[in-house]
Amino acid sequence: MKQMIMHASGEMLQTAVLHDGRLFDYFVERAKGSGLVGNIYKGRVVNVLPGMQAAFVDIGIGKNAFLYIDDLLHPHLEKQPEHKPSIQDIVKAGQELIVQVMKEPLGGKGARVTTHFSLPGRWLVYMPIADYIGVSKKIASEQERIRLRDIGERLRKNEEGFIIRTAAEGENERSIEADVSEQRELWGAIAVKSVHSKAPAVLHYEAGLLRRVIRDNMKPDIDEVWIDDAATHAEAVALLKEMAPSLSERLRLYKLPASKALFDAYRVSEQIDSAFERKISLPSGGYLVWDKTEALTVIDVNTGKFIGTSDLEDTVFQTNMEAAAEIARLLRVRDVGGIVIIDFIDMELEHNRERVLHQLTEGIRPDHTKCTVVGWTRLGLVELTRKKARENSYANIRE
Repeated sequence: MKQMIMHASGEMLQTAVLHDGRLFDYFVERAKGSGLVGNIYKGRVVNVLPGMQAAFVDIGIGKNAFLYIDDLLHPHLEKQPEHKPSIQDIVKAGQELIVQVMKEPLGGKGARVTTHFSLPGRWLVYMPIADYIGVSKKIASEQERIRLRDIGERLRKNEEGFIIRTAAEGENERSIEADVSEQRELWGAIAVKSVHSKAPAVLHYEAGLLRRVIRDNMKPDIDEVWIDDAATHAEAVALLKEMAPSLSERLRLYKLPASKALFDAYRVSEQIDSAFERKISLPSGGYLVWDKTEALTVIDVNTGKFIGTSDLEDTVFQTNMEAAAEIARLLRVRDVGGIVIIDFIDMELEHNRERVLHQLTEGIRPDHTKCTVVGWTRLGLVELTRKKARENSYANIRE
């Protein structure tokens, strides 16, 4: 049983995805003051720094945004110059520029912006000037990948590009074409608005959390969706009728009893609290210690009370396997970003090390956020990276 549980409270929407009652995804967003990623602005270049190959752009949100030279060059690698030019040859102070936020302001840093524009739809990501077709690597069938790539090539015009999403697997060309038309029309409206707007100005707001969650997560494998707010439920019904009408019957309105709130009824609050503890227990008796620094996240694996049933190597291996699966889950729930270092318990057998790494790699495969397992370091640690675009979910509700 796979369920989506949505709790709306004032200006905040929290969404949990449960597999057989266990928390595997968690999203939270305030209605105001957040969600810059995906927004498109007409900005003005304030300063160009040749030594950093970067520029700072005023997009009207207070702190100037950071634009690196790679995000100014053509999105298609084959169309970029053989030798990277100086950023001074591309932009000048005072120049007006259309940019899209790719990373929220984090800590003392301003937003990261790009000129590689992308507009996500239900079946694909529309890129108005990318000039290539990409297909999600999570689609395993080579035949299906070829079919979707062919559809993309037939549909695209001029310099357009698409990244066809995992959700498009098995989808017919008519639905994909409708998605392309919608995003193409949206980009046209943004282009027109840019002509009549004076920098700094917002040209496009990315969809709010409710639309994003339904667009990106509402798939046929979701058995039911519970929402505890009538207005949010009505909006979700309308969105599903637009994007996936066949799934709209799976929506349920949770009528709040006096005794138990929705997140409590499904043990979501309890699981969120335990997921963000520094010390996290494993079912066998082992545990994780989770520490966050400014540079990276460090996770230490310990056997704890687990003494196993045979020899030490087997005890250590079983603990590490359990830890790998739990870490993959918690990376999503905690929305960890950046460099992650995992100190698994030392194992003597190489094939055990390979199996633990495979368990971790398979565990992160369903993650919607790009996550790359680099592998074992010479010190016997596992290194991975996970893309970070937004502020930590838990921080948003603890402010």
